[in-house]
Amino acid sequence: MVMHTPTQVPAAGLPNAVAIYEVGPRDGLQNEKETIPTSVKIEFIERLAGAGLNTIEAAGFVHPGRVPQLADAEAVLDGLDLGSDLRYPVLVPTVSGLKRALGRGVGDIAIFGSATETFSQRNLGRSIDESIEMFAPVVAMAREEGVRVRGYVSMCCGDPWEGEVPIDNVVALAGRMMALGCTQLALGDTIGVGTPGHVTELIGALVDSGIGIEAIAVHFHDTYGQALANVLAALHCGVRTIDSSAGGLGGCPFAESSAGNLATEDLVWMLHGLGIETGVDLHALVSTSLWMAEHLGRPSVSRTVQALAGYSCPPLGQDDAGVSLLEVQR
Repeated sequence: MVMHTPTQVPAAGLPNAVAIYEVGPRDGLQNEKETIPTSVKIEFIERLAGAGLNTIEAAGFVHPGRVPQLADAEAVLDGLDLGSDLRYPVLVPTVSGLKRALGRGVGDIAIFGSATETFSQRNLGRSIDESIEMFAPVVAMAREEGVRVRGYVSMCCGDPWEGEVPIDNVVALAGRMMALGCTQLALGDTIGVGTPGHVTELIGALVDSGIGIEAIAVHFHDTYGQALANVLAALHCGVRTIDSSAGGLGGCPFAESSAGNLATEDLVWMLHGLGIETGVDLHALVSTSLWMAEHLGRPSVSRTVQALAGYSCPPLGQDDAGVSLLEVQR
């Protein structure tokens, strides 16, 4: 018999509530080879919001030649209610991209740097120093417009070309991005090689450098099955914002060894089991991931989605189109 909800057993030293930063519509879908219709992306975001997620990374204003899946950023935002209380951050690396985003009324953007030179060149076509130069006017203009700016730091725990990444390198880049004016720093274990001890040491080093724990978020990929353990380590360090992707969608188009993101459903199951409030309706979220799995033509990799597939949407495990959710997951 599959349990519908986890037994709640709170643990000492953990928060009462956590903010989930949902990245499925952007980071989750950007690596898909087949073009996903704009209408499907918009409905995906609306379903995620309906499940209780209030911060959903919606799109990216990047060069369509580099990431074709994100070429419809304006159209996606045009289909959303940006005047609501929900937050729809967008990825914006350049001033031209920022102007496009501001023209759509966005209130949150994200820039993305790398802790290693190799990935910086592969991802941005620039050195780390050159990327900081590119980001500086973007952050300045965004802050002048009252827009919140998240700074992603990729390859925080390891790099497929350079190997181990010294913590000092991550701290140095993080400090430069915060000095630009970023309001939040997201630590990205882009290829999923991090372990709890590494995460604890990294966060401690960042705090010791003067970056407030309240400004730190974590973004784990689950390549080696360590994402939930790493989240728990981050929570014990005081981190209160966790990135995840519905259904475990994702991967990095510029780092082939990167597996999918931590599945939001798996994260929510663990957090709810610890008595930590998320505001998320787990079964509505599972239904959303099953719906997206049908559109993508493959089952979700989330273990929680797999476990709850036959129980998520009454009546009798069918969605609003009458499709058997258990059959979709198979």
